[in-house]
Amino acid sequence: MKFYRTLAGAILFVAASVAGNAQEVASIQQKLIAQYPLTKATADRSDIVTAGAVLVLEKDNLLMYTTTTSIPPVNTYKNGRISQGVFSAAKKCKFCAFVPGVSSVAAQVPNVDQRTFVAGEKFWVTGIEAHDDGIVFDLLSDAFNDVRYYSQLKFPFPKDSAPQADAFMSEVAEVIKVQPSDDSNGSGNDAKQSQAGGAAPAQSAPAAAAPAAAAPATQSAMAPIPPPPPPADAPPPAPKTIAKGQTREVVVAILGQPSKVVKLGSKEIDVYPDMKVTFVNNKVTDVE
Repeated sequence: MKFYRTLAGAILFVAASVAGNAQEVASIQQKLIAQYPLTKATADRSDIVTAGAVLVLEKDNLLMYTTTTSIPPVNTYKNGRISQGVFSAAKKCKFCAFVPGVSSVAAQVPNVDQRTFVAGEKFWVTGIEAHDDGIVFDLLSDAFNDVRYYSQLKFPFPKDSAPQADAFMSEVAEVIKVQPSDDSNGSGNDAKQSQAGGAAPAQSAPAAAAPAAAAPATQSAMAPIPPPPPPADAPPPAPKTIAKGQTREVVVAILGQPSKVVKLGSKEIDVYPDMKVTFVNNKVTDVE
């Protein structure tokens, strides 16, 4: 009986540990989604439906395949480096095709168009998935010569201990960070300048009224000057019109400066109060 009680206690302890780890993993996943807002892409990954955070790569050697490839490459971040595992090693090996056992692995590595991203380059995150052994980011690049790339980036959990949220978030931040918005500082300064500019006329009003009070009394006896006739009704201004192919300088001259700018490589999205203008290589390609 003592043996069974001990066994039951051990089972309950393991079950509690598993449940605790599952809760910690779910908490880490939610924190990551809040830190790195997701982007929604079309089903074929050819375009962006809803833009999330723009991520900036902090480490070299992130491998991506073209979105026409059926399976993306899996990158792993460990010990301060990004690597691609056994499939990448087999593909780079010149003699693997002649080694028994390894040749079958090399044959499974797809011969696809690919691109290796380095520190400073940018992309989107379209998914953050929690697995038993780590967290996997689904990544999607902007278009390079009308070609987009995608891949997965895995952050494994420690093998000998439960994952800790703060330590795990710090490890992810070593590899990717969110690009700050271009107008994150400018809007605050503009507001302060607007408040300062609005206060100045109110302060100068008493000073402007003082000379009128001190004017000689003889001036008050002068006949009043009749007001000028009201101006003729001006025709309504012509509507502001932009077209595909116009440069960003032309659009800014017509619409003024945008309230927000999102830059993604050769692509730029300028946000106005009533529209969004998309530029590729500094020319208008779409207006929403």
